[in-house]
Amino acid sequence: MRSGWETAGSRGAPLSLSLSLSLSLSLPLSKAVLPLALVRSSVLSSLSPRPCVMVERRMNSLVKWALILFVLVSIILNIVLIGIHSSRATKCSAQRVHPLRGKHDDRSLVFADLTREEYLQIQQYMVKQNDLNISTNRLTKPSDNFLFLIDLSLPKKADVLAYLDGKAAKPVREATVVVFYGAGGYIKEYVVWPLPNPTNRKDVTKERYKMDLPINARTVTVGEYALLFKLFKDEVFSNLKKLMKESFDVSESKTLNAFEQMPRGVRSGDRKTWVSFFRDVSGMYIHPVGFEVLVNHESVNESDWRVERLLYNGQYFENVKELREKYDSGSVKKIVYKELPNYASLKPEHKQLQIGPQLFYAEGKRYSVKNNHILYLDWSFAFGLSSLTGMRVFDVRFKGQRIAYELSVQEAMSVYGSVTPGMIITKFLDSSIGIGRFAHELVRGVDCPYEASYVDTYRYIDVPAPVRFRNSICIFEHNMGQPLRRHFSDFFHNSYGGMVNNALVFRTITAIGNYDYMWDFIFYQSGSVEAKVHATGYISSSYLVDGSLKHGHQVAEKVLGNIHTHFINFKVDLDVLGVKNVFQTKDMEYVNVSLPWMPDHYAMVPQLVEKQLKTEKEAALRYDTKSPRYLHIASREVNKWGHQRSYRLQVFSFTGDHLPESQADEKAMSWARYKVAITKHKDLEQTSSSLYSQNNIWTPAVDFSKYIEDNESIENEDLVAWVTTGFLHIPHSEDIPNTVTVGNGGGVLLRPHNYFNEDPSIHSADGVYIKPGAEDSCDNNRMACLAQDVCSPVLEPFTYYGFDGVMKFEN
Repeated sequence: MRSGWETAGSRGAPLSLSLSLSLSLSLPLSKAVLPLALVRSSVLSSLSPRPCVMVERRMNSLVKWALILFVLVSIILNIVLIGIHSSRATKCSAQRVHPLRGKHDDRSLVFADLTREEYLQIQQYMVKQNDLNISTNRLTKPSDNFLFLIDLSLPKKADVLAYLDGKAAKPVREATVVVFYGAGGYIKEYVVWPLPNPTNRKDVTKERYKMDLPINARTVTVGEYALLFKLFKDEVFSNLKKLMKESFDVSESKTLNAFEQMPRGVRSGDRKTWVSFFRDVSGMYIHPVGFEVLVNHESVNESDWRVERLLYNGQYFENVKELREKYDSGSVKKIVYKELPNYASLKPEHKQLQIGPQLFYAEGKRYSVKNNHILYLDWSFAFGLSSLTGMRVFDVRFKGQRIAYELSVQEAMSVYGSVTPGMIITKFLDSSIGIGRFAHELVRGVDCPYEASYVDTYRYIDVPAPVRFRNSICIFEHNMGQPLRRHFSDFFHNSYGGMVNNALVFRTITAIGNYDYMWDFIFYQSGSVEAKVHATGYISSSYLVDGSLKHGHQVAEKVLGNIHTHFINFKVDLDVLGVKNVFQTKDMEYVNVSLPWMPDHYAMVPQLVEKQLKTEKEAALRYDTKSPRYLHIASREVNKWGHQRSYRLQVFSFTGDHLPESQADEKAMSWARYKVAITKHKDLEQTSSSLYSQNNIWTPAVDFSKYIEDNESIENEDLVAWVTTGFLHIPHSEDIPNTVTVGNGGGVLLRPHNYFNEDPSIHSADGVYIKPGAEDSCDNNRMACLAQDVCSPVLEPFTYYGFDGVMKFEN
């Protein structure tokens, strides 16, 4: 990885520009006047008689004075323009005015993603293992052995903590390698080490999953997709040319796009995929055509693949031949092609006339990025981007104290409703495709502020060589748009005290098929950390047939926006003052109490209810039951007031109902049963889902509910919180063309609760304090002098008249 620091431009650039512009405007005019005067003088001298000499001399004298005056005016104009431009601030210096509060620590590299060189060394090492017979060709057939994935293998937590705390040597750097053995009919996971030049490998499949991984649990690769597309062309399109042309305007130069249903079947071992077809236009996901095909590709030999069923305009057919014959005989209700405007296009209808508000750093950036380590005011943390699970941060510290060992995305899951087969049983589990795999370049000024810092990442998943994704992570400090805290004192001791809510945002955006997920980790000056997600992109849609409106709303001509859920799982490994923590809950209840001064009168008064949960089953808080409002990972240490120091998990969610546990495929997403589940940390319980959940959904390699079944003690243990958030999405016409992020998301906020003796932000230099008579003082209010800052854009002078309206207890 690298950090893409942007250096500020030279302050002299606009000055030189104005000078050159002024000269280019004035000098040509001077040059034009002088030749004209000379020519005119020459003509007069040759034509006029001698008595006109005095007149000629007078005219020459006037021309000279005119020229002198013109030059003087030009010089004055240049001086004025130079003055105007030099007094105008141009671009803020990239130099930091205030020093960083901490120092970068290279020990963060223990969490660093693999480098390009490491990927290449691992690939070469695996290919040289002759007994494995591995291919790295992107179009490798399912019947061959394919090196699918290389990713960082995280060391054991205890080893890392000992290293970070200076008590042990750096753990050996390792990688996980996933190989699809088509020839043998199974999948293997290996750990290879040491990096960057591996010399050892170990099969860890059974150790990690307690089971063999069947080949049909594999992700569909690029090579398999290529064979499926060929099957559609040879077996379907070429045998339905008349139907394809009349119904969908398909020709040699115009085709349809495919979008697949998951899971691939209804029972373990199935690999039968319903594929829906869409118009070949931008935003195809909301242009369904009413044609779907069920293909059986269970065999690793593509010659055994076959079309098992077709759906055309709501009617099922056993094979291509039956559909063709019934279409030609006119015994089916035909779809007649109709040219439609592309209502899915995201091209603006109006030209942009004005740029909106922009972020700028008046005194340089207050954060720093080095390798995979970030410093921001009192915060420091390491970061990475897993190809499978996506964004993650480690060793999160505030004021030097570790708050969390790991905060990471785990899974994104959706369950759809429909009457058509392409969506009727669809359940997407995105980590099986790769959440981080689809983190592409972020657009400056749109996905992130223009002046954000950008970081490149490398990935190796379903590719012949590591791929560089430029600017796929961004970091920026952001004014969150509301004060972090404030108070205007009206009654007594008139004053104003407040603080702008500046926070650091760590972001990536993943575009997985139709949906785009914006992942944010936000670090606040109050000591809080927020992990949240917003969804945008395109809804998945199906062709409108009878009964469709039970499963959504019509959003375009013959288009149904299908109802679906979004469940997002985060891993929150909090270490509150160490790894010996407990899980507490707090809530309220009304108690009928006698009034002390009127014993015969009673009132319902809210009372604090506190509990400490002792086992994993107790701490598995289901969505379908009422759970306490305050959830805490607490230490045994107390603050100065005697309360246990803790961090609170505050979940923001609007999830739909979870899939009933009676369903065979629910085990692969059993983490979604729980709003929050607390487990004892185990290195072999690294993730809540797996690469193999989607395609072997009925016998998942990772069943999260088993993490809880052993019901271990969670008192004074190293605890991990698994947090599920999300929202129910009932698509509507405003989802055309694109779903907006507003209101479509969820997250979890980690808030200090009795962890400090007071709000730590009270010590921030961002605080503002105003007293009557000192409204324009800069001493405790830098805003008052912002307009005078040579680096600021043109701003109105700071004024404050708030004390004019205070309540007065006098005439």
